[in-house]
Amino acid sequence: MSKIYQPLDDFKIVELPEKQLPFWKIAGPGAILVGLSIGAGESVIWPLIAAEYGGSMIWAAALGVFLQLWINFEVGRWTIATGETVYTGYSRIWRGFGPLFILLTIVGWIAPGWARTSGLALKALLLGPGGWGSDTFWTIVAFSGVALILFGPKMIYQSVERTVEVLVGIVTIGLILVAIAVGSMDTWKELGAGLANVGYIDPGISVKKLFSALVFAGAGGTANLFYTFYLRDKNIGMGAQLPGLQNLLRGRSEKVPATGFLFEATEENRKRFAAWWQYVKNDQILFFWALNTFTILLFIFGALAVLHPQGIVPEQGKLIYDEAQILGEIWGTAGQKIFLLVGVATLFGTQLALVDGVARSISDIIYTNFRGAQKRDLSWWYLLIAGIWIVGGCVITFVMEQLNVSELGFLFNAAYMGGFAMAIYVPLTLYMNYRFLPDFAKPKRFSTFMMLIASCVYIGFAISSIIWEIKQVIGG
Repeated sequence: MSKIYQPLDDFKIVELPEKQLPFWKIAGPGAILVGLSIGAGESVIWPLIAAEYGGSMIWAAALGVFLQLWINFEVGRWTIATGETVYTGYSRIWRGFGPLFILLTIVGWIAPGWARTSGLALKALLLGPGGWGSDTFWTIVAFSGVALILFGPKMIYQSVERTVEVLVGIVTIGLILVAIAVGSMDTWKELGAGLANVGYIDPGISVKKLFSALVFAGAGGTANLFYTFYLRDKNIGMGAQLPGLQNLLRGRSEKVPATGFLFEATEENRKRFAAWWQYVKNDQILFFWALNTFTILLFIFGALAVLHPQGIVPEQGKLIYDEAQILGEIWGTAGQKIFLLVGVATLFGTQLALVDGVARSISDIIYTNFRGAQKRDLSWWYLLIAGIWIVGGCVITFVMEQLNVSELGFLFNAAYMGGFAMAIYVPLTLYMNYRFLPDFAKPKRFSTFMMLIASCVYIGFAISSIIWEIKQVIGG
């Protein structure tokens, strides 16, 4: 095994950088997670559940976002304290976690459901659903936009952050306009009743579908771990000790250390850590938790107001267009166009953040763990993985289209596989932070309690899903 893996250096002891800028000057990492979150769980999976089952299980959407808030806290804790990605921390526990998380990332995100769906939403917005062009063509259009944003500017993070922030703004304003147009007091009451209906599970929903919906209420799967990269590239905490990821196509590259740092337990470092920790809490509470909860409830509200009363459960791949069609009947062409624009912004933002996050994750794991990988710069590995991912996504879409396979099933499967990844990394992250961090930087009691609850939820659902799958096989 030693011939395969690159030895991991011990932490270098340095001073924790001081937080000098106010929160709003360095805000942004949490906003990208919101852009990731609104893509499938908010705009597709939860509205579909609301259309089919009504508002009785909305509490699970709010719970999913709330649990992920605490996961993101702990991911942030590791990165501001060490400057390392969580994947490097996992590898410090066991080297086999590197290959395992490459596998989980590929299995969870390989099907390009978001690019295909955003391409189809763009087609409907510009030409109508019967307009010219195959699914594959419009998927290529979506991926071309992703490639332009990732490999046009000099610094990759800045272009992703700015684009996603604009798209989230479009989505939020559009959803508010839709809610004003179609909302009624009865719909608001149904939404409130669903939030209060904690613990209720409709007997008609399978454990697989509920698990998938819980996972994608928020970023979900390994997407929560992408936060580690955004903090580093924003120079948050110990991340300031490392250079940001640069665009190799613009002739920019810099050697990036594979391992990170720790600080001595001095009073000054204690104060500095407390300031950075407050930043992470503000970033996640304001952006991820508050904005994410707000937008997912607005998407559900739209489905409750527009689809559920008419008994419409959209066909696979048609949810956004069906909802836009009915909005058009209620509010005219403007309503239809606004919702299609929301759909395009939502799904494209998610695909952009996913290509970036997946390429960062796999390239970081390869660069850090495997012998000989550091002969190439990290930015080279990023470009290679992102390029393969984009080309592969177009090819997979072509094959899916030829076989008449809908993208919606792939979105549910991505959430399902992501749930199993969370059952592994949620308790692992808690253990890592306890094992390696200085005492005053370790999770406190309430954070530990919430992470243990999250661990029980995801592990419990994973075990229940395995039992359900076995029963399906036996019963089938």
